[in-house]
Parts: sequence; C-alpha cells; structure tokens
Amino acid sequence: MNSSTNLAPAGAAGADADPAPLPLIAVTMGDGAGIGPEVIVPALLDPDTLRRCRPVVIGDAERLRQAARLRDIACEIVTVAAPADAAFTPGRINVVDLGLLPAELPWGTLSPVAGDAAYQYVRTAAELAMNGEVQGICTAPLNKEALHAGGHVFPGHTELLAQLTGVEEVSMMLATPTVKVIHVTTHIGLIDAVRKIEPGLVERTVRRGHEAMVRAGTPEPVIGVCGINPHAGENGLFGYGEEEEKIVPALEVLRADGIDARGPLPADTAFFLAGRGDYDLIVAMYHDQGHGPVKVLGLEAGVNLTVGLPVIRTSVDHGTAFDIAGTGTADAGSMIEALRQAAEMAPSPAQ
Repeated sequence: MNSSTNLAPAGAAGADADPAPLPLIAVTMGDGAGIGPEVIVPALLDPDTLRRCRPVVIGDAERLRQAARLRDIACEIVTVAAPADAAFTPGRINVVDLGLLPAELPWGTLSPVAGDAAYQYVRTAAELAMNGEVQGICTAPLNKEALHAGGHVFPGHTELLAQLTGVEEVSMMLATPTVKVIHVTTHIGLIDAVRKIEPGLVERTVRRGHEAMVRAGTPEPVIGVCGINPHAGENGLFGYGEEEEKIVPALEVLRADGIDARGPLPADTAFFLAGRGDYDLIVAMYHDQGHGPVKVLGLEAGVNLTVGLPVIRTSVDHGTAFDIAGTGTADAGSMIEALRQAAEMAPSPAQ
C-alpha cells in the first residue's frame, strides 16, 4: 500500500520560478463564548502557519483582543474590509470584523447572540470562498444548541456549509496523524443511519474519500470499508444481510473502476489495522463508528474536513469547551493542524 504523504507547503516552487502566492484562508471564529478565539490567536501567529497560508479571521476583533490578553500574547489585531486588504507580518492578525458580539459576553455560557454570530461568520466565509476571494475555509467550533437558539437549525458545520454553497451531498472526514476516516452517515440516529445506507451512497462516499486522499498526496490510497453489523455480519450470522445488500454492490463497482476499496471489514479491527498502516482511509457507516476510534487515537491533533464542497473546508476536531473557555488554557494544536491541511489542499490564488 502507499503510505499517506503530505503535499509540499503551499507556494513552494523551483529555484528558477517565482513562488505561487500563498492561499488566502478564511478562519471563522466559531462561538465567541467558547475556546475558538483562544485557539485562533496562537494558531495564526504560529510561524509554520504563516509559511503555508495567509489566514484572515471572519469574526469579532474585540473578542480576539480579549483572547490575546487571556493568553498573555502580545500581538496586533487589525480590522480589514476584505481579505485582499490584509497584510501579513509577524505578530499581526487580520480580521474581517462583523462586530456582532457585545463586549461583556461571558465566556463559557450558552448565548443565542453568539450562536447567531457563529452562523454569520460561516455565511460570510462561504460567500468569500464562492466569490474566489479566499481559497479555503478553516472553522473554529460552534455550539449547536447556541446555533439553534440563534435561529439557525442545522446539525453542524457540515450541513450548514452544504446549504450555503448549494451542494446536496457532502461527507465528513476526520484526520489524525495515524488514522483518517470518512463517514457514510453522520448526524442522524442509528436506526435512521442503517435505513439510509444504500449502495449508491456508499459508492459516492468512497469516491469522495478517494479524491480527497489523492489531492492530499496519496495517489493510490488503500481504503478499508467497515461493515454495519458486528464482525461485518459474519456471513449472515449477525443482522439481516445488510452488508451484502448495502455495501458489497458498491465495492464491486468501485473496484471495477480501479479504486482499491476493501471490505466489508469488522469495525472493531479496521481501525487497528489502519493505525498500523494497512489502510490509508477507513470508511465508517455511521457517526460513532468513526468518531470514537479517531478521538481516542488523536483528538488533540485531529482535523475535520468537509469533502464534496466546491471549496476547501477544514476544522478543529473538538468542541467549544465551555468548561475551560475564558481560562486561556485551550490547546491550539488542532487549529494549527487544520490550517496546515487547509493550506495544503487549497489551490493557489490566481495571479
């Protein structure tokens, strides 16, 4: 099999050529009452981030200044009208300031105002991306309950971005340094997930995962596809033939097209095999089948990618962490990794 590799940093070029401009990445601030502002500040000041991309926050400048003070980080937070107006120098963070949060917004408390603001940040970033003003989106976490309280009823970023960009079907991919997983179904109940799974959906999900892996630098990924039942049904012993009905026909079509998709695999061993390098990507049938192992293996460095959008979108693989918001202790590692992957997958802007 081919081990997963990373693309060269965006903008790398030969010695005799002018380097391509670094991609502009819109960084949405997420729920302002959560840890989003606190992880954005150090992540955007990280030297590796600035070598790979040009990040511009879509959010609230004053909230970022509060976060910088909480973390005792000296930096300049500058408001810009548009990403094209941003300047990138050490110690500077550029913000398209929507000014939606009150200065006294408490940390760690659910707020409809913060929920609505989080929606507006994503909406603005999606518009910028669809207009070609940025080449990718990287999202800090939002709180689903606050989002709903703010009048925007979506299960999460994935479904919200799909609607904003006019896409009917996307997939969620989680990536850690050791395991990558794409989901056939996500934010629906388990009984509904089993009903929804069918060969066409499995096939389209695997194809989206294959395309994403190729784009990220693995030209011939080996893809392990989980079953639905324990032991992948064990030849009809468990379940009612769901693997043969819903998964096997998709695998036959995929393999006929030259995609190395193997399975159905028992989910309880698939992630172990991927962790030791047997598979480049695992296809999970439902939310917890994929999320549980990934979060055990690499939550701090995990990244969430929405695959199938017309724009690149990555995100931290953690929530708003209201319990530690406002303490200045949140780990920025996942945000740094999300920015790295956004930069590597984003196209270079037109010169």
